[in-house]
Amino acid sequence: MNRCVLRRALRVLFPSLLLPAVVFAARPNFVVIMADDLGYGDVSAYGAKALRTPNIDRLAAEGVRFTGGYCSASTCTPTRYSFLTGAYAFRRKGTGIAPPNSPLVVPVEGPTIASVLKGAGYRTAVIGKWHLGLGAPPGPDWNGQIKPGPRELGFDYSFLLPTTNDRVPQVFVEDGRVAGLDPKDPLWVGDKSPAPDHPTGISHRKTLKMDWSNGHNQTIHNGISRIGFYTGGHAARFRDEDLADRWVEKTVAWITAERDRPFFLFLASHDPHVPRVPHERFQGKSGLGPRGDAILQFDWCVGEVTAALERLGLAEKTLVIVCSDNGPVMDDGYVDFALEKRGNHRAGGPLRGGKYSVYEGGTRTPFIARWKGVVAPRVSDEIVCTIDLAASFAALAGGVVPANGFPDSFDVSGALLGRPGATGRASLVQQDNGQAGNYGYRAGNWKLVRHDSKQAYNQRVEEQLRNTPVPAFQLFDLAQDVGETKDLSAAQPEILARLKSELAGIVAAGRSRP
Repeated sequence: MNRCVLRRALRVLFPSLLLPAVVFAARPNFVVIMADDLGYGDVSAYGAKALRTPNIDRLAAEGVRFTGGYCSASTCTPTRYSFLTGAYAFRRKGTGIAPPNSPLVVPVEGPTIASVLKGAGYRTAVIGKWHLGLGAPPGPDWNGQIKPGPRELGFDYSFLLPTTNDRVPQVFVEDGRVAGLDPKDPLWVGDKSPAPDHPTGISHRKTLKMDWSNGHNQTIHNGISRIGFYTGGHAARFRDEDLADRWVEKTVAWITAERDRPFFLFLASHDPHVPRVPHERFQGKSGLGPRGDAILQFDWCVGEVTAALERLGLAEKTLVIVCSDNGPVMDDGYVDFALEKRGNHRAGGPLRGGKYSVYEGGTRTPFIARWKGVVAPRVSDEIVCTIDLAASFAALAGGVVPANGFPDSFDVSGALLGRPGATGRASLVQQDNGQAGNYGYRAGNWKLVRHDSKQAYNQRVEEQLRNTPVPAFQLFDLAQDVGETKDLSAAQPEILARLKSELAGIVAAGRSRP
């Protein structure tokens, strides 16, 4: 039976289960390499001059470099939630920045990008930063089997930093268990100090190798104080400097083992998120301080993974996406001189705002798609988002998605492959951490900014983080003003009213994909 006949037959038998899709003669492998806090202006392919990112630049030269590539939120947990589920995170409570002992925030009963691809015959893995919670309420059993987790969401293999590295604990979780844990030294994680003499960044500040600037002053590990408290698990604890090396090691090993089967890999880097402690071989190399050094380390990771694909003969069989979970931030809790050493470097490039912000700099990031020999090199201004990878990968793989699945994910596979005439999405909702009712809404080249809080946080990424009073609504023409400097809400009342209505409708509805 040819593919067209098969597709028609599936539509007759399962009319509610298929997304509109094109089945290609060869289904690609999928590798998503997601940076953490990488800004639009942090990559030399996007205009950075103060540092060079040759491995990312190479992918950009060999694939599609999007100037309108986004994540769906300006903080990590909601973007990761949306990437996995194809649903805006504001639709579900509890998807703000996950605390150390958070249970799994992704519902196991719904489809994920991993479960759909696994159902299509793919092997699936997630390696790196997770930060979506683990285990059942009230939280993970750190000394036993931790479930539900990635396996219940469709991942065959997982090797995780369970939260984020400025939060405790500093251990890896491999396939649902803390790796290397000595049962005689059990791991305890909590939100209150376990003892009056427990060392913290406040009580033992003079011992720190990296000082804190705000908030990151509880349990100390590797000379760095973190958010939260923990004891025990010493044999399982990692050294910050080795994070990227371990993830590359695990990634290359997994790809090598699965090279003869179709696979989906989500490699979630921690760079350049705080605490910025790259391996010694990168320290001092950028001239921009630890933040710049961490960007060089991320670029190295991209190079190691793509080199492995080349070495294994998989480059022509693999669609590689490089993106970020949100925009940049400078001083984010540690004294690492990111602001003082930035020089002429502008992490957000021409964009306003950064991490935590619903201005463009919060969610518009580097976004590159390369499928060597298939994707024609080009620069595209189509709008694509990490939330769309779920529907797009399902389309390319011929995956079956329940009718209520991926409610906000659009198939933009044609744009990802650089096909002539292919378009991205027409509009996109951008959120912050989802707690204050702040949204950005891009429709074509118009951008509505809605601050229910009437406060903008980190609207100037080159300054210290702070709340700044702003109007409840602002309107910008991104075609003429990508830096969102000229509010047109008074001059364009009809467009303002239309976008306000459209945004309110999407937020209130259960889905935005038809």
